[in-house]
Amino acid sequence: MVKIMKSILIIDDEIGICQSLSFGLQFDYDVSFTTDPDEGLDIIKEKGADIVLLDLRIGRINGLEVLAKIKTVSPETIVIILTAYSSDETTTEAMKLGAYTYLSKAVSIDDLMIFLEQALEFRSLNEKVSSLTDELKSLSSRFEMIGESESMQKIFQLIEKLKDVDTRVMVTGESGTGKELVARAIHFSGKRKDKHFVAVNCAAIPEYLLESELFGHKSGAFTGATENKLGKFALADGGTLFLDEIGEMPVSIQSKILRVIQEKEFSPVGSNVVEKVDVRIIAATNRNLRKMVTNGDFREDLFYRLNVVEVRTPPLRERKSDLHLFCQYYVKKFNEEQKKQIVGFSPSAWQLLLNYDYPGNVRQLGNIIEHAMILSSTEVIEIEALPYELRDDVEVKAGTLETEKIVDNYLGAHTLEEIEEKAIKAALKKYDNKKQAAANHLGISERTLWNKLKKYN
Repeated sequence: MVKIMKSILIIDDEIGICQSLSFGLQFDYDVSFTTDPDEGLDIIKEKGADIVLLDLRIGRINGLEVLAKIKTVSPETIVIILTAYSSDETTTEAMKLGAYTYLSKAVSIDDLMIFLEQALEFRSLNEKVSSLTDELKSLSSRFEMIGESESMQKIFQLIEKLKDVDTRVMVTGESGTGKELVARAIHFSGKRKDKHFVAVNCAAIPEYLLESELFGHKSGAFTGATENKLGKFALADGGTLFLDEIGEMPVSIQSKILRVIQEKEFSPVGSNVVEKVDVRIIAATNRNLRKMVTNGDFREDLFYRLNVVEVRTPPLRERKSDLHLFCQYYVKKFNEEQKKQIVGFSPSAWQLLLNYDYPGNVRQLGNIIEHAMILSSTEVIEIEALPYELRDDVEVKAGTLETEKIVDNYLGAHTLEEIEEKAIKAALKKYDNKKQAAANHLGISERTLWNKLKKYN
């Protein structure tokens, strides 16, 4: 099968640079070049180009003017600015005009290849976004559910199937992954959308108040109950009740939830009156409920009642292909809130964002972007504006890799006997020459240690 190469057009007034770049890229790309911007535009019109490497200054011609013309002729073409002398002003203007990034002319071919691969992947992801059905686009935008990754498309498809049925749903995933957004999307896109969506955070309400919060109470039912109160089940009648952090719900309350599911009725606290209710229940948790069932911390019968269909919201580290969409969303949002005109991130800042694992997921990313935009004094966010947690994470990883490299080099330079001898000496030194303690540390018997001491004299 013949591999179809992506096309690259180089526009630079220095023929030597054109030739050297062409030579370095020709085995992986269909490369052409020109020193004439007008000829370059003609090539794009006639044959098209996946990527254009564009000089910022082509003789007396401003490369930004050429960039604008390229984007008018072929908006989908990726343009990477090559420059020997950039400034904040030209960098910002280039990104406003649609440049993917800007690189120094001193960039190595290996590094350039990485940027080219990332640029093509970025365009591919954008094309996937464009190919989404109108229904999924509307769903994702309406409920701020962002993503074109395969895992998100599966969630959108599940929501479409679940919205008009009354099946109970369990949304699982780490904190900050958008579990409530999924529940809201199911409710507000379905047949119950005209009724109430009521959310209860089971972890935020003390146990002695949770029963009253869910089922309501009658006046005088307990100290402080001076009037009748409707519970969340009554408020959600005909609609959806979202039980967030269901894993934190006390076992004593779980049995009462099970009864509502089975009988579709409940009694307020302090009342013998049975009230009928029609509620769709969607539960969510960041805990392993199966393990809790095994440990006796969650009722098995309730678990299977709630977990008819499971929707798993993936952590951000598993869907890095969605990162640029989230960043675009938050930049636009905080531009409006902060009255700024941030256009994006420098390549080094973007690389830092890509490399981070986001233990707090999308919620943490939003905080990171807000922090960076507050501190940024330019229209392009630089590394210095990003929180310390990102920069420290990179330094820790780099230090770990360097340590591993040193250890590997050390081990590779010695025989097993030499390493064993040094380990024995280090253990004896650590435990003040106490043989039993040193042997325990090394994971061998004291007799074996004595034998090795003789062996190594």
